[in-house]
Amino acid sequence: MDDRGKNYRAWDAEECGQEQVSPRDVLPEDDLVFFLLDLMPRMDLSAFHQYYAGELRGQPPYDVTMMVTLLVYGYCVGVRSSRKIAAACERNLAFRAIVGKAPPDFRTISDFRKIHLAAFAKLFVEVLRLAGELGMVKLGILSTDGTKMGANASRHKAMSYGYMSKEIARLQAEIKGLLEQAEQIDAAEDAALGSRRGDELPGELKRREGRLAKIAEAKARLEGEAAARAAEEQRQRDAAQAEREALGRKRRGKEPAPVDPTPAAKAQTNFTDPEAKIMKQSNKGFDYSFNAQAVVDGEAQIIVAAEVTTQANDKQQAVPMAQAALDNLHAAGIDKPLKPDGTPQPIPNTADSGYFSEPAVADLEKLGLDPHIATGRQKHHETPLATPTSAPSTSAPSTSAPSTSAPSAAATAKQKMLDKLRSLVGKALYAARKHIIEPVFGQIKGVRGIRKFLLRGLEKVAAEWKLICLTHNLLKIWRRQISVGIA
Repeated sequence: MDDRGKNYRAWDAEECGQEQVSPRDVLPEDDLVFFLLDLMPRMDLSAFHQYYAGELRGQPPYDVTMMVTLLVYGYCVGVRSSRKIAAACERNLAFRAIVGKAPPDFRTISDFRKIHLAAFAKLFVEVLRLAGELGMVKLGILSTDGTKMGANASRHKAMSYGYMSKEIARLQAEIKGLLEQAEQIDAAEDAALGSRRGDELPGELKRREGRLAKIAEAKARLEGEAAARAAEEQRQRDAAQAEREALGRKRRGKEPAPVDPTPAAKAQTNFTDPEAKIMKQSNKGFDYSFNAQAVVDGEAQIIVAAEVTTQANDKQQAVPMAQAALDNLHAAGIDKPLKPDGTPQPIPNTADSGYFSEPAVADLEKLGLDPHIATGRQKHHETPLATPTSAPSTSAPSTSAPSTSAPSAAATAKQKMLDKLRSLVGKALYAARKHIIEPVFGQIKGVRGIRKFLLRGLEKVAAEWKLICLTHNLLKIWRRQISVGIA
């Protein structure tokens, strides 16, 4: 029997544990961290510096560019927790390349993010400007869509309106009992020991009073939301009635029941993040979430607008998102495409049926867009209407007519949109939506693992969504830099 053992490469644990490692020597030359280290000092970070401009007291803060680079890199690779970032600064070579030998602690990282949320929103525009300068935003087609992002709120920290009323009554009864018990104890102690201060509340009473106050606050919040919805519904009813009276028409059917401003018994609110809402998820379940919206350019999947809403559906989001996209493009210095005569070329804007409404279509056209919004579920293998030219690409606007046969003047906006989508050009534009914007959410949620927000409250969540989206754009720019060899 051959008793010879396998030879292994030499290894000295003591020597390896003491070895000095340089990130520049070990990591690839085109690594993302070196790209950001070269790029971020060139970016306009004046919005971050303004916070420190008038404060000369205390110890010097960490370098602003370093902190921005650290957070941006963390979000790029899906590490967002301040504690995990701080741990990575001690153990991960790429993070060490940013912070060096003096890494910030998790509290410093967390505070920096909270303080500069508005500045990160401005950095979104700066990154968009860079993408435009690199030719990665062509405005041949813009696609709008939304995705449900989980809120930093537990379903177990919520309560329905109906249960609140019962819980308030129960707590009030318990508090009354505890107060009566305290009075009896006071009387007994006064008789035995004489007078005492008597201003110390029992611990159980403090807990119940605090819980009662929180529930009462949540109950009032639900009532306020229900009252606002009732007022809006009543306004719509009044407007519809006024329109009928102006046209001399009568209401069809039964008179609707009066608007009820009381919240439904099953209406819920969350104590962790009151602004988060219960929304249906892609897995058919329900959870506390926010509706994260994005508008994406078709050239290189660059996000040109990123907003968050608490509305579960997208019906009211088409126009605000289009306006946000145009505002960002203007701020980034990216001009609209022009026709040969020098007038602005309408930009095709695609969205699924959740965004369709006749007022939205009209308002999008007023903004200079060419909406292609599904009016319902698209039928497979439907014969498209003939067009005089070939279908356009996703990176260059088309000036061809949507169809050889224009819809009649009596056609509704829905029918006109349906005819537009059935044309060869419309069919190609709407089909492009699937490979323009839907992969973006997959890259954010599936590849980077960002499926829920860390921050709480709509304002903070909206700023975090911009940070998530600007890092998506930076990743696109970095990959383009690698592929074409931009210095």
